[in-house]
Amino acid sequence: MVQAKSWILAKHFDGFPKNSDFKLKVEELPELKNGEVLLEAVFLSVDPYMRPFSKLYMKEGDVMIGTQVAKVIQSKNSAFPVGSHVVTSCGWTTHSISDGKELTPVMADWPKDVSLSLALGAIGMPGLTALHGLEDVLGLKEGETLLVNAAAGAVGSVVGQIAKIKGCKVVGSAGSEAKVAFLKELGFDEAFNYKTVTSLEEALKKASPDGYDCFFENVGGHFSYVAFQQMKYFGRVAVCGSISMYNDAIPQIGPFPHLAIMWKELRVEGFMQNRWKDRHPESLRRLMGWYREGKLQCREHVTKGFENMPEAFMGMLKGDNTGKAIIAV
Repeated sequence: MVQAKSWILAKHFDGFPKNSDFKLKVEELPELKNGEVLLEAVFLSVDPYMRPFSKLYMKEGDVMIGTQVAKVIQSKNSAFPVGSHVVTSCGWTTHSISDGKELTPVMADWPKDVSLSLALGAIGMPGLTALHGLEDVLGLKEGETLLVNAAAGAVGSVVGQIAKIKGCKVVGSAGSEAKVAFLKELGFDEAFNYKTVTSLEEALKKASPDGYDCFFENVGGHFSYVAFQQMKYFGRVAVCGSISMYNDAIPQIGPFPHLAIMWKELRVEGFMQNRWKDRHPESLRRLMGWYREGKLQCREHVTKGFENMPEAFMGMLKGDNTGKAIIAV
């Protein structure tokens, strides 16, 4: 019998998450039935979406939601042989049983010298979010100016690099001088620390006096309002996240950007990458190609040990990570 360790949501988050909101559960898994596989986690992901999704889709006592790269260690399903690797949304758990229906095999030609952890980052969900947001939502064109906030995170860092591949000017904001230096390393044209600038409005104007054609929005709140005022007429905004608001015990109220949306005739669209799921295999190959060509850098913030998942999650929400936050089992 195999023992599975899982982190469960002991109590719904009230404001910023606390250690007491999580509980470690240990259980023995049953023997496999025909068509099933036994999975062992190799790398797990912590992502901002988990904070609002936990309120929307989870009840207390559920295993924390999330994605992992897992290895098939037992199989009664010919589609998933022992030793193969998959991406699965089975949550914060070390071992799980699956009938295979919700498993995504890691691409068959995944290079041996590339860490499988990237299947949770730049060559996984965050990379797909960046690519489809830029191409299918914003319709980014060569020569345009793009603004991205939370630019040193898992999604934002890929957004900026793809925009540079496409021949655009890229302006990014981040929350520390080290992160600003990282953005410069990635080739961002302009980058600033939103925590230390005297005026966010002036920082945005200085970075791009003519305004912005496109805005890849990850933060929400005050930053959003100020950025909307800096958009060019007929600008496009892709709303990917609003991390500045996820931990609010009392929802933020205004100011509201509706006048800027109206008078500048902006197009604002929220999205999630699963809308283009049928194109994911092709998109992942493109991301891997850019990575192999050296056009896409992948920074990871790795926490070792499954027991440290709550700390890694809370650290990610505080902005401790540069690039993708990963847990290595």
